Amino acid sequence: MKILQSNITIMVKDLERSIAFYLSLGLSLKEKWGEHYAQVEAPGVIIGLHPKAKDDSKTTSGSLSIGFMTPDFDEARGLLISQTIKFQEESGKSGQILNFQDPDGTWLYFMKPEY
Repeated sequence: MKILQSNITIMVKDLERSIAFYLSLGLSLKEKWGEHYAQVEAPGVIIGLHPKAKDDSKTTSGSLSIGFMTPDFDEARGLLISQTIKFQEESGKSGQILNFQDPDGTWLYFMKPEY
């Protein structure tokens, strides 16, 4: 079996709002199928955005976290500030990290790795 591509799908409350959020982070719109599904992408990852059913009581995607590696930590911090996205900054053995959430509570992070 040959796998052509892979993606991570996040259930979202508002498809258009979620698309706009991810585009504001620098991801690009790969494909959109009406109001049913969309894919945004960054190097090495495709994220599917799928509207939740109206009766779905889940408010977040659980313990999922998606990271975006960046060589310019100051630029990443500036982007979050300019988009008024709340974030927490930390440093550790693996590098500098900016943790934040998308409009539906999915955890994301920008990281400047130390390796």
